[in-house]
Amino acid sequence: MKRIKLAIIGNGMATSKLLEELDRKHAFSKMDVSVFGEEPHGAYNRILLDRILKGGNVGDILLKPEGWHQDRSIMVHKKAKVTMVSPAAKRLWTEDGTEHLFDKLVFATGSKPRLPQMEGLKDPQGNLVPGVCAFRDVSDCQKMKEYASKGRNAVVIGGGLLGLEAAKGLSDLGMSVNLAHIFETLMNRQLDRMGGLMLGRAMERLGIGIRTGVLTKGIVFGPKNKVIGVRLADGEILEADMVVLAIGIQPRVSLARESDIPVNAGILVNDQLWTGIEGVFALGECAEHRGITHGTIQPIYEQCSVLAEVLSGNPTGAAYQESKTYTKLKVAGVEVASMGINEPADRDDEVVQVVEEKRCIYRKLIIRNGRLAGAVLVGDAGCAPALARRFERQDLMPANRLDALATPFRSAERGGVICHCNRVTEEVVLNHIRVGCRTLQEITAKTGAGSGCGSCRGQLASLLLRNTTEKSVAVSV
Repeated sequence: MKRIKLAIIGNGMATSKLLEELDRKHAFSKMDVSVFGEEPHGAYNRILLDRILKGGNVGDILLKPEGWHQDRSIMVHKKAKVTMVSPAAKRLWTEDGTEHLFDKLVFATGSKPRLPQMEGLKDPQGNLVPGVCAFRDVSDCQKMKEYASKGRNAVVIGGGLLGLEAAKGLSDLGMSVNLAHIFETLMNRQLDRMGGLMLGRAMERLGIGIRTGVLTKGIVFGPKNKVIGVRLADGEILEADMVVLAIGIQPRVSLARESDIPVNAGILVNDQLWTGIEGVFALGECAEHRGITHGTIQPIYEQCSVLAEVLSGNPTGAAYQESKTYTKLKVAGVEVASMGINEPADRDDEVVQVVEEKRCIYRKLIIRNGRLAGAVLVGDAGCAPALARRFERQDLMPANRLDALATPFRSAERGGVICHCNRVTEEVVLNHIRVGCRTLQEITAKTGAGSGCGSCRGQLASLLLRNTTEKSVAVSV
């Protein structure tokens, strides 16, 4: 039987997960895989970039141990930018002119930082000026640390997850930080207005200045063209020795477009992640499915599972459907969770809100026909796993709605999903503990739980502590 040549353009989190899924299906016994990544290191967890700011290195956040790819005969080309693809000839070329053949091709090119419309951002060559950087990859973190070592004031533009993490990381490095956000509240895509306000107050308690509802107009330069500030639309200037751009991402589709692959905002794919071009697929942040591009882990990992089925020759029933959104993170040290909708959409939707202003804690439930349609939690997300279980299974809510907010994870019914990124259930984790797993690292290696956004690591640690009595249990999160 002829071995299939599979080429994957991009070596990020989506590619790493796709390879795991292919390995689980024993697909490497019948295919030769080549991965082309532009960065000098292996795939790493971008969600944990703040660890690099805190003094860590890329090895701390790598997704695969050394030797994983070699053990499976996967060829990983690092610092290998793909510059041209011919789907008809089934060939691709890297920047050094090397030609590579393929039978099947996956675009996993991810995304690039979205840049604001501001004066002074770029030099005549089109590069960001010294003192200004994005917050997207390891090299960005290295630049941020370099700039931070030479300055005292920073401005972060963007109030989403990455912007908040950048602000907290720079504050921890001893900088005075202001964060500017064009929308009225922080994390406006995940949180409602009150949730965003509560998160802003919590950030201010950490010493970070929060400016929402403001438009940044340009970079202000001092002597020798050194960055000294950011000018707002109203004329106010925020002092800055460095400026970090974190206003969002946009799919990387230029290579696909130049290769005549159908593109809209992202690379267009169907339920099997197929582009419509023979043998060519796309997934992750660069893919557009039913008019939607995704930038969070859970739906992307679900795409990886489907595409692994298709590439393995077992496509029967494999179809990616839209995912139920669930996010649980520690944002700059503040617990945040959201799922489903964050505002009522139907006239009969119930809304339950609990506000603890002094503690900066906020909880909100949206209930439709007796079932959870959405939730927002800020400051204390202890009940999030139990709520996520209700949301996913569409269980009836308790008659006293507040009971759902008071239910900690440990008392919830067992057997549900504990890691939503990788769809790992509590029972699967318990089974591995019973047969000898004693550390979080072992649990993650065996099940994948905790390797995505990391929000379930506390729950995994709790399961380890409750279900083993050995003193050697390691539960560091």
